[in-house]
Amino acid sequence: MQTIHHQTDAQLVQSFKDGNAGALETLIYRYKDKIYTGIFMLVKDQYTAEDIFQDSFLKIIRTIQAGRYAEQGKFLPWAMRVAHNLCMDHFRKIRQQVPVTLSDGTDLAELLCGPEDIASAKMEKRQTHETIRQLIEMLPEEQREVIVLRIYGDLSFKEISDLTRVSINTALGRMRYGLINLRRLIEEKKLVLR
Repeated sequence: MQTIHHQTDAQLVQSFKDGNAGALETLIYRYKDKIYTGIFMLVKDQYTAEDIFQDSFLKIIRTIQAGRYAEQGKFLPWAMRVAHNLCMDHFRKIRQQVPVTLSDGTDLAELLCGPEDIASAKMEKRQTHETIRQLIEMLPEEQREVIVLRIYGDLSFKEISDLTRVSINTALGRMRYGLINLRRLIEEKKLVLR
């Protein structure tokens, strides 16, 4: 008999439906890094990313428990779509919020980013992964979105085109130009990536 860690995603989902909470833990552990990174690359804030990550798995759990998840052997792309949709909901909500300006003209949101965020960013910056993430953040939004969904989310270009509501050729073009721009940024900054 296969151990729970060697089961396929479909087997784990079915096991969770049958009442095995450990199966869900295994799925979360298997994909937590990819899903969290995909969310972080879109929202660019650690605390927001953590909140959306938790909301994503709550939604995934509820969907599976309600019997609305149709297993097609693509758990990760589906989970990434759930997370992506929650990120888009977050951005819509932000757009609707009214900015709060203090009497001296300072935006309250600026005060919420303290020095500990800068120190944390400096520590992470030493790592190649962080450097690449920063370069991706410099890309235009459409290119960044396609790269994140493709590389971190493992989504096909068809799935990306459906999710972003553009043609497959547009998604491919955004990926191509995004990669060209990444190479240009690496050369401009004279970076050596390991």
